[in-house]
Amino acid sequence: MGARITGTGSHVPAKIVTNEQLEKMVDTSSEWIVQRTGIRSRHLLEESELPSDMGVKAGKQALAAANISPEQVDLLLVATNFPDMICPGSAPFIADGLGLGSAPFFDLKAGCTGFVYGVAVANGLIESGMFPRVLVVGLEALSRVTDWTDRRTCVLFGDGAGAALLETGTKTSGVLGSSLYGDASKAMFLNMPAGGTRSPASSETLSQGDHFLKMEGAGVFRNAAPMMEKATLAALDNANLSLADVDWIIPHQANQRIIDALVRKLDVSEDRVIVNLDRVANTSTASIPMALDEEIRSGKIQPGDVIVMTGFGAGVTYGAVVLKV
Repeated sequence: MGARITGTGSHVPAKIVTNEQLEKMVDTSSEWIVQRTGIRSRHLLEESELPSDMGVKAGKQALAAANISPEQVDLLLVATNFPDMICPGSAPFIADGLGLGSAPFFDLKAGCTGFVYGVAVANGLIESGMFPRVLVVGLEALSRVTDWTDRRTCVLFGDGAGAALLETGTKTSGVLGSSLYGDASKAMFLNMPAGGTRSPASSETLSQGDHFLKMEGAGVFRNAAPMMEKATLAALDNANLSLADVDWIIPHQANQRIIDALVRKLDVSEDRVIVNLDRVANTSTASIPMALDEEIRSGKIQPGDVIVMTGFGAGVTYGAVVLKV
């Protein structure tokens, strides 16, 4: 089999913001938020907290679960869309916080599908023999790029990090198949207009709010479920499996209505789909590894279970990985 996950970890900030608190900030209601998204609360960083510290804490948990020391990590791969700094990113700060020494590191940007892409890339590198152990971290501080006066988007997002250590697979556990896709024609569904080299920061971009995350909600909703369905079925086909062989599906935690639509398309029981967005909201690249870690630690996911992780995100990217834990 392909690379196996030997340890997981996750972290969310201590600060919790409920829907009721948001009612006092913008023109919305908890009932509307729950009905439209399924979200009831989210964790947000304090102004003094560093986003990369979440990745360090999640990474330490994953290494401890795998009984691996930082010196034994061969590569750090950080999936994030909004790094601590545009340059040098988030990976060097996490590597330093974990004490990885001279191990290489890099950021990977693939929208909310980033962790799925990261696992697929890590699996290929491990199978090639180049890096026997790869730590994959999904990290996002979306509160830092959210317009808290925009009720269409501010109710959706939260902060958090999740991590997984991947090592050489065995005959009984590992990655069984994967699929990665992109549709650049839909690149503007999710975007931050300014801050990059196309539109550098200026007084004008600041006054226009161009440094906040923008989303075309209708386009995202229309495409997310069918794209995750396509990726899931393709990954299962690559693994020579069917949905009947799957114990758990962990979709990107974007919106309960999107997850419900995916459940209907795949025609699977809701009991087999892992959901935690009601408590943590949409944490982008962190959502899948956070949910994975939660359910491994709770005992819901057991050794030998077959899992599908599937995501959709900015770019537009989408993909899925099938693995046996």
